[in-house]
Amino acid sequence: MPYVNIRVTNEGVTAEQKQQLIEGSTDLLQRVLNKDPATTFVIIDEVETDNWGVNRENITSRRKREKAAK
Repeated sequence: MPYVNIRVTNEGVTAEQKQQLIEGSTDLLQRVLNKDPATTFVIIDEVETDNWGVNRENITSRRKREKAAK
């Protein structure tokens, strides 16, 4: 029973894109590990940009800084 957890920032991932992620992950597990799609769970967590950090900075601040630099 595979469990896939995909985490992305909540910056406009569409329902169609989420569906592609679910299908693609399920297909990959079936193709590579011969796992049954009926027992493969894919969870997509959308994380607030304030709660996602990289290089000592949260993504909200990073996006603002990058936008101001343009």
